[in-house]
Amino acid sequence: MKKIRVLHVSTAHPAQDPRIVFKQCQTLAEPYDVFCALPHANAAIAPDIHFIWLPYFRRVIWRVLITCPLVLIRCLWLRPRLVHVYVPEFIPFAYVFRFFGASVIYEVQENLHKKIHLKTVNKGYILEKSFRWFDQAARRHFYFVFTEHGYLSTYTQLAKAHVVIYNYPLLAFLAPFQTSYSPNKEEPAFFYIGLLSFERAVDTLVASLANLKITYPQFIVHLFGKRTFTNDNLEKLVHFAQVRDNLRFYDYTDQRIALSYAAGATAGLALLKPVGDYPESYTTKLFEYMALGLPVITSDFPLYRDIIDEHECGFCVSPYDPVQVANALSYLIEHPNEAQAMGQRGQKAVEHSYNWTSEAHKLLNFYELILHSN
Repeated sequence: MKKIRVLHVSTAHPAQDPRIVFKQCQTLAEPYDVFCALPHANAAIAPDIHFIWLPYFRRVIWRVLITCPLVLIRCLWLRPRLVHVYVPEFIPFAYVFRFFGASVIYEVQENLHKKIHLKTVNKGYILEKSFRWFDQAARRHFYFVFTEHGYLSTYTQLAKAHVVIYNYPLLAFLAPFQTSYSPNKEEPAFFYIGLLSFERAVDTLVASLANLKITYPQFIVHLFGKRTFTNDNLEKLVHFAQVRDNLRFYDYTDQRIALSYAAGATAGLALLKPVGDYPESYTTKLFEYMALGLPVITSDFPLYRDIIDEHECGFCVSPYDPVQVANALSYLIEHPNEAQAMGQRGQKAVEHSYNWTSEAHKLLNFYELILHSN
């Protein structure tokens, strides 16, 4: 029997995006014929998915003028029954697929209504007005996937069905990186993966590490992710010169490479300031660190505290208080047995409750609902 053809489109996500490629597309690959258009995508990433290569442009204006029309040129002939869109700039182009009979899902991975003002690029009056207009149009005509339940306070009065599918870890993907907890007390290491910005408390972290260095001068922090700040911004931080040699910046890196550096780490770092949609959104790395058996140091948001306190798997601290952060780091270095127990409790919690299995079922059921209602 011929499989129903579905198309996933992003003009901005990397070709190895864990959620799009390894969770959602691979979940859908067995019952559906899955095509995925991503910047710099290639067939070697996942052989059971049909990848369509797109160019990458940092600025949204070039994505609208070049990448989005290219998607139409390369994908209209596929005549997909369902198009799954991950970026707001593709919303007007998704209407072309809708005209030819496709249903459209718009996936909201960040609440831009609350954080567009924080953007360092791709901002301005015209872009913001355009986003809000097309976002409202999508609410009238598209199905929705949300990665956080908190977004439902903004996205009300949706005309079509919606579902919340959390970005919980895919345990099979993380299994090769799960090692026994074995930190080095003399040269402790800490691990971070995700966007690097001052909104994500990099400035507070630097100040806390200067405090930590007094007692543990040989520590290392592995920082994987795209930076929104410049070297000049870093240099202006009061304590950066003290800890410069302890920091390892790797930029955006395929998770299959980055996660190997978590082995031997004392803790995983997941600090965010209460700006934009952060207090209402789970940070994916929180659950990834737990899955790897690492104790977690994260922000004292009520949403996060519910997880950390229930499972006793780390510390919630103020993302503005470097002393609190430093004390949490020091405690985990000095109490490796308790740190290991925290990591084990977090790992069990992910295996039981916070993993992709439940979300995969929700995704498959949502697709079935859409395709059977049209």
